[in-house]
Parts: sequence; C-alpha cells; structure tokens
Amino acid sequence: MAAQDMRQKKLLHNQQIEQLQYDRILTIINNLTDATFSTDKKGNVLMYNAACLNLLDTNESLKGKDISTLFRLTDHLDRVIKLDQLLTKSKRTTIREDLTHTFADGEKIRVEITFAPIKSTFNDMGQPGNQAGYIVIARDVTKAKSLEEERDEFISVVSHELRTPITIVEGTLSNLQVLTSRPTPPTPELLKSTLDTAHDQILYLAKMVNDLSTLSRAERGVADGIEPIVVQDLMHQLHNEYQKDATAKGLHLNLDLGTKLGTIHVSRLYVEELLQNFITNAIKYTKEGTVTMIATQTKGVVTFAVKDSGIGISRGEQARIFDKFYRSEDYRTRETAGTGLGLYVSTKLASKLATRINLTSRLNHGSTFSFELPTEL
Repeated sequence: MAAQDMRQKKLLHNQQIEQLQYDRILTIINNLTDATFSTDKKGNVLMYNAACLNLLDTNESLKGKDISTLFRLTDHLDRVIKLDQLLTKSKRTTIREDLTHTFADGEKIRVEITFAPIKSTFNDMGQPGNQAGYIVIARDVTKAKSLEEERDEFISVVSHELRTPITIVEGTLSNLQVLTSRPTPPTPELLKSTLDTAHDQILYLAKMVNDLSTLSRAERGVADGIEPIVVQDLMHQLHNEYQKDATAKGLHLNLDLGTKLGTIHVSRLYVEELLQNFITNAIKYTKEGTVTMIATQTKGVVTFAVKDSGIGISRGEQARIFDKFYRSEDYRTRETAGTGLGLYVSTKLASKLATRINLTSRLNHGSTFSFELPTEL
C-alpha cells in the first residue's frame, strides 16, 4: 500500500508539473502578437492563441481542426497551396513570404507563414526521434508588402523622371562645349538659347529634389514639432513672398482675410509648404487674371484657400492629380515644367496636419484648393 501511495503521489506530482509546463507554454503563446498554432503530426490544431482568431477573423474554436482547412492559400503565381502539404514536406524551420489568404467573402490578405516540425524525445515504443507535430506562426504582412512594393515603384519612377532632365542637361552642355571649341564662336542668341535650356532643366531637377526632400521629412516626421502660428501673420508673410512672382507674370495676387483668425498650433514647415504648393501652382497655371489667398474663421476652425482664375481641371482628372508623378494631359499644363510631385506631397503634408485637401474646379474657370485647421482665438 505504501508503495502504491508513493506511485500515486509521484504520478500526481508529475501531472502537476506537466500542467504547470502546459500553462507556462500557453501563457507565452497567448502573449505573442503573431498567430501561433501547435498541431499534431496530422496537422490538427492542439493549441493556438488569440492572435489566430484575429488573423482568421473568427470566434469559433480552432482546437482539433485541420490547419489546412483554416487557410485558403495561393502563391504569387496564384497557385493553390495546401498548408498540410507544406508541413509534411518540412524538415526544418521554413518561411514562406509569397502567400495570400482569401477569406470566404473574397477579401485577400498577404501572409507570412513560418513553420517547423516538432520532434519528441521518445515515441510510443520508447524510441527517439518521433515526429510529434508542427509549430506554425502566421502574420498579416499586407501593409508591409504594399509599402515595400510602393517604395520599389516609387524608386523606379523617380529614376525614370530624373533620367530625362539629366540627359537633356548633359546633351545641351555637350553641344555648348562643341560650339565654343569651334574657330567661329557661336552667336549670343544661340549661346543664350542653349544655356536657357540647361538652366530650365536644372531648375526642374532642383524642384524635384526639394519635393522629394519635403516628402522624406514628412514621412520620417522630422518636422513634426508643433508651434503657435498667428494665421494673419502667416498669410501676410506668404503674400509678400509671392507678390513679385505674380507681378512678373502680370497677375494680381490678392489677400482676402477674415476677422479674428486666431492662432494655429501645427508644424510651421508643413503648413507653409502646403500653402506654397497651392500658391506656386496657381501662379504657374494662370495666364491672366488673379490669384487670391484666403483665410476665414468659423466656430474655431480656420479655412485656408488659394483661388485662381486659371485653366482649371477637368472632372475626369480631379481625382488623379494627387497621384505621384501624374501630370494632366491638357496641353496647357504640358507647356509648363512640373515634376508631378507637388500635389502628391501636399496630400502627405495634409495628412500630417490631420486635415484633408478640398478641391473645386471647372475647366477654363479656375480652381480653388483649401483645407481646414482648428484655431485658438
């Protein structure tokens, strides 16, 4: 009896230790942010954490279910991938980054799945090396993959956009070298024309670099610091800065300010860059008439707007002009040098300021770009 009691106590003690280890493992798994599954050797789920339910968008119990039925996977070539087959073939830790999971309603997410076989110390016959099951870790990488693809596309487009002006500058300066090396010097008119072409392309490059720099600073939050800005002072400052540019083009730059505009608390760089983009575009695409800078305040919200009497924007293009490197097909737009980045950068700046850009425009009747910010009176 004493020996039997000892065996029962030892068995109970071992069971308690086993339960403690199980609870510890379960606590660790439940505190992981990635969806983590433990399966038997057939792929049936033994253990899972809350992140699994979030990833699969379900409240149903997953225990005992075949893990291959939980995921509807395809690869980058849209081929159907069975998770249980991946598990069976795995000999070591494996990562698949090219998979897409499709929900029952057709929604798709990009997933990264890491899986590895689990080897038990002994099998049922007391022999080592038995296949005990698998650990599967899955996470939603849709946003990360989208950002990565967007970055790659952006770099590709920037490289293409830079290549053209650089080629023109190089060709123009090469021609200038040839002209100046001839016994008969080129005429002043020819020299001026050649230099003007190179200068225009350099200005184009400088504008693109400035836009890219502003975009980079906004994305990295370099200028996120908030400071008080008196709205009336800001508008007068920008009016003084761009009065000369408007006058040189024969335009009237008007300033229309409401009363009690108050003070805004935002990044000075972001709000100035945003308004400057609107003002420079208005001056650029207005051949005659006026450009009006407007600031009005209603119920603690100040509305900034830049209105012009320029060429306007067609309905079909109004939604696309905020895309990066997009330039209108209107020949009048093509007559001016532009990077196609200004309004794209503006949307990023507006987002940083927790506001959005509003556009009202009619072809041949001008445009108005505006946004709102809270103000303190």
